[in-house]
Amino acid sequence: MKDFLKYTLATVVGIILTSIIFTIISIVSVAGMVASEGAGASVPKNSVLRISLDTEVVERAGEGSPMDFLNQGEQATIGLDQALDAIKKAAKNDRVKGIYLEAGSLGCYPADLHELRQAMLEFKESGKWIVAYGDSYSRGSYYLCSIADEIILNPNGMIDWSGLASRPIFYTGLMKKVGVKMQVFKVGTYKSAVEPFINTEMSEANREQVQSYLNSMWNNMQKDVAKSRKLSVETLNAFADSASVLSEAYVYVENNLADKLGYLSDVKDALRERLELEEDDDLNFTNIADVAASDDLGDKVDEEVAVYYAYGEINDSPSMGFNQEHAITTKETITDLQKLRKDDDVKAVVIRVNSPGGSAFASEQIWHEVQLLRAEKPVVISMGALAASGGYYISCGANKIFADPMTLTGSIGIFGMIPDASELLTEKLGLSFDVVKTNAMSDFGATGRPFNAGECAKLQNYINNGYELFTGRVAGGRGMAQDSIKAIAEGRVWTGEQAVKIGLVDKLGNLDDAVKAAAELAELEKYTIGRYPSPTPWYMGLLDKEKNGYLEGQMRATLGEYYPAFALIRRIGKMNPIQARMPFDPNIK
Repeated sequence: MKDFLKYTLATVVGIILTSIIFTIISIVSVAGMVASEGAGASVPKNSVLRISLDTEVVERAGEGSPMDFLNQGEQATIGLDQALDAIKKAAKNDRVKGIYLEAGSLGCYPADLHELRQAMLEFKESGKWIVAYGDSYSRGSYYLCSIADEIILNPNGMIDWSGLASRPIFYTGLMKKVGVKMQVFKVGTYKSAVEPFINTEMSEANREQVQSYLNSMWNNMQKDVAKSRKLSVETLNAFADSASVLSEAYVYVENNLADKLGYLSDVKDALRERLELEEDDDLNFTNIADVAASDDLGDKVDEEVAVYYAYGEINDSPSMGFNQEHAITTKETITDLQKLRKDDDVKAVVIRVNSPGGSAFASEQIWHEVQLLRAEKPVVISMGALAASGGYYISCGANKIFADPMTLTGSIGIFGMIPDASELLTEKLGLSFDVVKTNAMSDFGATGRPFNAGECAKLQNYINNGYELFTGRVAGGRGMAQDSIKAIAEGRVWTGEQAVKIGLVDKLGNLDDAVKAAAELAELEKYTIGRYPSPTPWYMGLLDKEKNGYLEGQMRATLGEYYPAFALIRRIGKMNPIQARMPFDPNIK
């Protein structure tokens, strides 16, 4: 009887708790729907599109929590796709008069910054204005804000224009202390993803490539800012060398990096003046989400150019556990591409790739599906911030490849990395192992011992074969001899600007350029742009135990710039040991 009462009570409590949870979800969902009702008509007259740059830019905007509406339009991240849509629509929307950029510490890859900046340039060509203000401008936010008609800096503020740096973290000393060492097998002099686990500093080859792509990015950024601010590149470079972050605010105005000093109240006065408002009139601010959701001014037609977003690490399976953000997974990606191949309304496909690579096996499977797709309709690649190693693997077989000048791509190489924890297990923990086996390789990969010479030779041969396959795929896709590909491969990372010159990329351009090229290949005069796959609904995060959203958020806030290192250690054991990817964290600051 006691057990009966106990289980009955537990069941009743469970039902009550479940009911409460689903009631809360329902209330919040209704609130979200009410808040978003008529989102397309929520842009008031005489509006200013306010964009806060004190955030992080991600490839796509998801369907956030319906409680976001309580956050006064603020977004935890900016989705690049949504921001580009909003800026494009704002240029055509008579209700939006200008853009107000609120500078801050912006987390964004250089290629994404460049694409946003190009969109703002086109916005200005519509005859509308941009005003920027900040207490402090990070390098990324200043690069964007330099396009503004007026740059206002707080009288006690600063502008960081001190150049780019890469500061990789090396784990070798930590691993030695705990008794673990990495057994590494690779092809490619420049394949540096393994270095943090076997070295304590960059190799000369890696230092050479990092210096090369940083210089390429920085030169592009300086040229753009020099043109907007009517300064010479030499002047900007000299200012970068003179500890710009330590200058007094008036120095930035004297050097024409800012137009004037002022407080937030002064900025509002400047915006009122541009809008020709009276002193007591309210400023109408709108945000990226509302403008992006406003009515599309284009005509709808049946023929479609599909844009498929492939971003994140390339994995064999959907879940990699803690810190696994959006990923390109084999089964899901192949299924999505198959649907696009069989959809008769889809006449061409643009694959937007933003990936550092990942599993070599998964990359090969996705490459094969891209070839099947290309056999039936044109396929064009639009490279985002990263399209390297496995990211390049899945791109190389397309009809055309577009990249941003500051895209990081190439990194054509393969490596294997398997930890040897024998010292930890035997010497530090006191464990011992024995074996009985029927064949020489029966205990291949066994815990408690390193690989022997024969096993090492077989693993290296496996990696060599993977490299031959990779370079062969690239050679076929690019119409080049395999030896020519090997000469520019070796795991070396190139910027988009460099990649065009050596034949890895066809043209420099953004997503719009790639869509236009796809339409031309499909001989389309009028077409609709479809975006795939659909963003994951916010409530799926509540049901996904693997994401550990709260814990991840707390760790991210606590560890700051060291969080990627912590997250990598947590998940590296779950990765496919054979990888086609660039360094785990480029760490460009």
